[in-house]
Amino acid sequence: MDAGTLTDIVGPSGSGKTTLLLALARLLGDVSGELTLDGADASGLDPRVWRTRVAYLPQRASLVSGTVGDNLTLPWLLKVRAGQSPPAMADLRQALDGVGLDDIALDRDVSRLSVGQAARIALLRTILTGPDVLLLDEPDASLDDASAAQVARMTTDFVDRGGAVVRVRHARTDAGADRRYRLDDGRLTELTERD
Repeated sequence: MDAGTLTDIVGPSGSGKTTLLLALARLLGDVSGELTLDGADASGLDPRVWRTRVAYLPQRASLVSGTVGDNLTLPWLLKVRAGQSPPAMADLRQALDGVGLDDIALDRDVSRLSVGQAARIALLRTILTGPDVLLLDEPDASLDDASAAQVARMTTDFVDRGGAVVRVRHARTDAGADRRYRLDDGRLTELTERD
């Protein structure tokens, strides 16, 4: 996968799509295979460095108790980003506005968010950390059409800025994907325009 590309992976439930994303994120210890990032073998990179450059976002939005601002700045409290400053509140405000959440205050408690709002905030938090690659596990599952459209736009904007995305879909792929694969019975098959 190259920078600036969107790759969709589809397949039936239980086919291993999430497991594949976890392996790409180096979150599984008992897998084998070859992973490289910008030509560097993953085995030669500290897993913490890999995880700052390759970000995995699970299907269900994972927000911690607190405010929207707390959740957006959470990654900068982690050891892997020690010494790095989080984005300024003005930048967070602008980022929220840019993803259609202009009506959400930074001091709003996350317990008062809709499912779609929480999904966009979780994705925004991940994008704000500046990864090279996003691994998205059904990012629009259970979202209404408006929220799903915003998530798709956020994903496309990330790709347009030079990021690479591997996105798992349950059954359908997006016409905007550069490459499309089907995972079934442990086999990954590239789909053609006809598929």
